Amino acid sequence: MIKALTSGIMILFVCFAFGQEPHRTFTVKFISEEIVIDGALDEPIWEKADGPRDFQQYFPTDAVIAVHQTDIKMLVSETTLYIGIVQYAPGNDYTIPSLERDYRAGNSDNISLLFDTFNDGQNAFLFGINPMGVRREALIAGGGVSFDNFITAWDVKWRAETKIHDKYYVAEMAIPLTSFKFKEGETNWRFQSYRFEFQSNERSTWPRIPQNQNVTNLGFMGDMKFERPLGKSRTPLALIPYVNGIALNDYEGEGSDTNFQVGGDVKVSIGNSMNLDATINPDFSNVEVDDIFTNLTRFEIGLPERRQFFIDNGDLFGNFGDGRDANPFFSRRIGIAQDTADNSIENKIIAGARLSGKIDKNWRLGLFSIQTDEDLDNQIPSNNNAMFVLQRKMFARSNVSVFIINRQTFGDYEFLEPEDEYNRVVGIDYNLNTADNRWVGRFYAHKSFQPGDTKGNYSASANLAWNSRYWNFQSDIVFVDNDFRSDLGFIRRTDIFKPTIRAERVFWPSSDVINNHRFGVFANSIWRPTLDYQKTDRFVRAGWEVQFQNQSELEVEYFNQFIFLTEPFDPTDTEGGVELPGNQGYEFNYAGVEYQSNRAQTFSYSFDTSYGGFFNGTRFSFGGQAVLLIQPKIQLRLVMNYDGLRLPDPYPDADLWLLSPGFDITFSKSIFWSTLVQYSNQRDNLGINSRLQWRFAPLSDLFLVYNDNYFVEGFAPKFRSINLKITYWLNI
Repeated sequence: MIKALTSGIMILFVCFAFGQEPHRTFTVKFISEEIVIDGALDEPIWEKADGPRDFQQYFPTDAVIAVHQTDIKMLVSETTLYIGIVQYAPGNDYTIPSLERDYRAGNSDNISLLFDTFNDGQNAFLFGINPMGVRREALIAGGGVSFDNFITAWDVKWRAETKIHDKYYVAEMAIPLTSFKFKEGETNWRFQSYRFEFQSNERSTWPRIPQNQNVTNLGFMGDMKFERPLGKSRTPLALIPYVNGIALNDYEGEGSDTNFQVGGDVKVSIGNSMNLDATINPDFSNVEVDDIFTNLTRFEIGLPERRQFFIDNGDLFGNFGDGRDANPFFSRRIGIAQDTADNSIENKIIAGARLSGKIDKNWRLGLFSIQTDEDLDNQIPSNNNAMFVLQRKMFARSNVSVFIINRQTFGDYEFLEPEDEYNRVVGIDYNLNTADNRWVGRFYAHKSFQPGDTKGNYSASANLAWNSRYWNFQSDIVFVDNDFRSDLGFIRRTDIFKPTIRAERVFWPSSDVINNHRFGVFANSIWRPTLDYQKTDRFVRAGWEVQFQNQSELEVEYFNQFIFLTEPFDPTDTEGGVELPGNQGYEFNYAGVEYQSNRAQTFSYSFDTSYGGFFNGTRFSFGGQAVLLIQPKIQLRLVMNYDGLRLPDPYPDADLWLLSPGFDITFSKSIFWSTLVQYSNQRDNLGINSRLQWRFAPLSDLFLVYNDNYFVEGFAPKFRSINLKITYWLNI
């Protein structure tokens, strides 16, 4: 198996580079004076500035010049990149759902600017602004081919102001060069910009991007040429101390506590392109609450990372393996451990350090070490968690990476089993991405080591996809050995051999109603090597999707599924319920419909429903979301999901509800109040999370967070806390 996958990797190393639209460039002139950022391009120097113009339409078609144009001008000084933007519109009825920073671009009028400072087509810095002057920034990784690599948790200091005029608005930005990473002496960056204009439902880009590609795809960019080489970027030392006080009452554990913590982070730039992050007594508590999911599977669900320490260059560490089946490093494992009752609890982090970034245009380096504390009452040892990564760019936009992960116990603990003293994983990954994103793939081979267990323990995969305007194909093979183990990873299941295939035909009709529609088939099967390659799972999906010109979407699907239960399982998770028998196969069929209205409307909604077989019974599901905007300060939303499971006697039935009403109020660009209620009878929990945030200085916040949780049965209190946290960003 491993030999076959390795051979496939070597064959596909000699892959392809494709051309794109005629190349676009502009010159960024050097200035010595400082520009006042007030949203008015009235300094005479702006008349001499060059920049991107003649935006291409991306939606509703990608074959014409944009109707409502955008003109961008750029200037650069020794310390700052200045940007002036004029954006024309059919009127002044802009869609602005919120005044909170890091808004979602897909449901509001806004523009985004992408800077590929190392000209590698793999990573970029994004800065965005809307007509009200609300800003956002993000990191783009993985070539921008997937929104999974769009990281909005990244923050830097920069300035911007806007002014709204009749049928256009002006944005003026000042971005310190220290906000970027780049090579000293560089004279060229790759650049792209995309704009959403919802009064006419137009989306546009510079340069043109085909509609079958994401607007964040870094394969479609022009060049910004600097009039003078860029100098050394001296990023100031950043100290980010915090003070956190929390009072809690654990009714289930019959205990209360008041805790006060002080700690912080240090950010040091090494040269123009490397970051050194250090943390002492970090507070990794999330001020945002995770979404609750109804889980009807036998497997764990992975949730995204939100903690700042892991954000910069996070793709360098976390983008290995197969994201669904076997990711060897999942940062949310650090700071969480299992107690004696196998419950997940917080594991205190003592300190950590991380070095990451670009060595040069072709090489990236990553290294971290984090020490967690012991918890003798819960039989949790002290561990050092470390990882080393080295990545090399290949061909147009591909790369190959090697890594070593080590989780090592410190100390002699009587409760620790010998095989748990350490866990190590080594591996190599090759990510294929051609210049125009037509061919995309990933090929990897990983091996784990534990005390006395060094044979086998492999995880490997070969994935290749071809993406064109009319046809899309994908093939994937994943193998995870039964004894493969990564204590710092997300391993959904082991002992699998899983081939997958997907085929899709896309149509682009000349219609005032339909923008495009597509028919697709997706299928995979799972065989268990330890069971003589017995087939234990099969999943087949056939569907039709349509995107309308008003940016609403409809999807109709049909599913066939087979599951062989090797162990008894109760999908209803009913206490004391009779489990479905193991060592038996279940095949069932069901159909579903999904609809999403235009998210930029004052009232938007979505729903999905399905009905059909479920193991040896039936399942009816309905889910939906409704959002009401009272622009630009109030957003009301309701999310609900219902699953009705009906199984024959003596197996239990279930009615599983998940309800999540909530609201966001942005009193200003610096004061935000968000409240979310989550009710789940599957988890026997009613949770309330209310957060007040005051951004009293750039990237410096005061959070007041109230959490309250109740048992659904009997409405008894479960857990309650109030948290006051202050974080201050100080540049030295």
